[in-house]
Amino acid sequence: MNAHQRIQFFERLQKINPHPATELEYTTPFELLIAVILSAQATDVSVNLATRRLFAIANTPEKIVALGEENLVTYIARIGLYKSKAKHVMATCRLLIDRHGGKVPRERSALEALPGVGRKTANVVLNSAFGEPTIAVDTHIFRVGNRTGLATGSTVDKVEQQLLKNVPERFRLNAHHWLILHGRYTCKARKPLCWNCIVADVCDFRDKTPPP
Repeated sequence: MNAHQRIQFFERLQKINPHPATELEYTTPFELLIAVILSAQATDVSVNLATRRLFAIANTPEKIVALGEENLVTYIARIGLYKSKAKHVMATCRLLIDRHGGKVPRERSALEALPGVGRKTANVVLNSAFGEPTIAVDTHIFRVGNRTGLATGSTVDKVEQQLLKNVPERFRLNAHHWLILHGRYTCKARKPLCWNCIVADVCDFRDKTPPP
């Protein structure tokens, strides 16, 4: 994919979805942080079902600490790895209270110092909550980047660096959401819907399978 094709790629995604957003439900940076921690190896749908109930009664670090780990588990038990996630959430809430006055920090190093928060989670929070032009590489973005030729690499770190280099600056803020949604609904893992893809002609991948 050359520079002109990259511009066309994002112009088309922007045209059909001018204001993309995460499908995780949240109203504050803290709610987003907790939702992203819970979303590891889980669907956004399952996380939203859990957080709707949880955030209705506990949507601050102080309230979740007061809730207690045992009670927290009852809200997230249908999410994969819920036991370890409950421990991470409780530990993160305590650190937010002790080190940051109960607020979610805007610095990457401070975010990544929180239990259960790696580079991908930090990128999501920095992008969606604070408007930073970061790109969090999940399985969808890793696949789309490599498959389309937009950003090739054998690791998520390499793909992220390629994306930051190749995505035109004016699209960088929203690129994370466009790429996730494209991978989730069109550029699917097992059978990409190339026949119904608005960027197929500027993509390096070609699936000749006819539409159903």
